[in-house]
Amino acid sequence: MRVMLADDAVLFREGMARILAEAGFAVAGQTGDGAALVDLVRADPPDVAVIDLRMPPGFAAEGIDTAAAIRRAAPGVGLMLLSQYVEVHHALRLITDFDGGVGYLLKDRVSDLTAFAADVRRVARGETVIDPDLVARLVARRRERDPLDGLTERERAVLALMAQGLSNAAVAADLHLAVKTVEAHVTAIFTKLGLIPHDREHRRVLAVLTFLRA
Repeated sequence: MRVMLADDAVLFREGMARILAEAGFAVAGQTGDGAALVDLVRADPPDVAVIDLRMPPGFAAEGIDTAAAIRRAAPGVGLMLLSQYVEVHHALRLITDFDGGVGYLLKDRVSDLTAFAADVRRVARGETVIDPDLVARLVARRRERDPLDGLTERERAVLALMAQGLSNAAVAADLHLAVKTVEAHVTAIFTKLGLIPHDREHRRVLAVLTFLRA
């Protein structure tokens, strides 16, 4: 599987390239800014582009703009955004503006080689990957008459894993439940939240995260 990288911090970028190579990826290109990455992708599209959220010139949300340009130029390329901090508004923009094949992780996750490699592969398959810290931040948000109050502890656990993009089978394995039990919990969650489940998994994630935003 081929990946390309964009991060203005040379040491971090080189370290990430080495980690991905050790995990069996072919690092097909790397650069320090978004515009150069878009040019690399246009010339020879990889399976996944791993992009720093904040890059020159403004160190704001250039990574998302770069991801959008890549999605227009090469729709089949997975997009993994990395950030130093949990920035809910940027993550929600990424999830709501893109139709699957995207991820948002904290840079600390890169140090866990096995987990990071698995997340990159999930994005390449068109799945949505959300950092667990972001999921916790979203689920913890409160508002008057919060519909989440109606969920059981088990339903909240299922919801948190759903929001990370896990399939019903993966949720069942993580919580040591039968798949049919998870399906029943999912139905109950959507009923209580007043949402309509969709066939594609990333649509379910999108619905949940859209509902939970401030």
